[in-house]
Amino acid sequence: MSPSRNQEREAREARDRLKRYTARNEVHARRTKRRLRDNAFAAGGALVLIAAAAVAQVFYFTSGPGAPVPEPSQSAAASTNVGDVPTPDLAEYRTWTGELTLNDTVLSIELDGALAPQAVSSFVKDIQDGYFTGKSCHRLVLSDTAGLLQCGSLDGTGASDPSYSFGPIENAPADNLYTTGTIAMARQGDNASSNGHQFFIVFSDTTLPADSAGGYTVIGTVTLGLDLLQTTVIDGGLTPVGGETDGTPNVPTTITNATIQ
Repeated sequence: MSPSRNQEREAREARDRLKRYTARNEVHARRTKRRLRDNAFAAGGALVLIAAAAVAQVFYFTSGPGAPVPEPSQSAAASTNVGDVPTPDLAEYRTWTGELTLNDTVLSIELDGALAPQAVSSFVKDIQDGYFTGKSCHRLVLSDTAGLLQCGSLDGTGASDPSYSFGPIENAPADNLYTTGTIAMARQGDNASSNGHQFFIVFSDTTLPADSAGGYTVIGTVTLGLDLLQTTVIDGGLTPVGGETDGTPNVPTTITNATIQ
């Protein structure tokens, strides 16, 4: 009977050992599973934090207080207005329509207040204030590469108004080509802040090389009447002043009326 009891005891002890081994394995498995789950949660949380930090950084440097301040163009940085120059807002960033009457020739015009708000604001104000009425068109350029009529001088000699000037240069063509019908602002050479009351009308495609300040501000176009201006003024030719192709119109030309809306 003794060997039988020993066998039973050994079998019982073996079963107990198996139970303890199984229990330890189950505990270890649960701990391992929990550790893997915790690590996964930690990794996910880290990814969320990294993503949030990245988004915050992008926002800060594009839309938030760390956004870079746009650098003004060379012309804008150099702009110094003189006199009662209206703000660009006067142009309302829209298209304006109106008429310029040179002698008896009526020119229909359009001004682009979106592309040249500062210059268009000035031009609109000059019309509204009656500045242009009675001013002459003192300069005519006739050459193979240029055809323009310049108007708006304070005293009819081409002199600028020392009490009124503004910048910057706006909407200048990148290729230096001012196409037929263009209305653009005249200015002094190499001075982006010397726009004033004077403007020129292009009646044949004209190339005007940019200088150190840039090109010339294009404010709009003549939409009707340019052909009549050709026959009444341009075909009359010029008296040379600045060269064979640059001078005063042989047909005295005055702005007799100007309207805008």
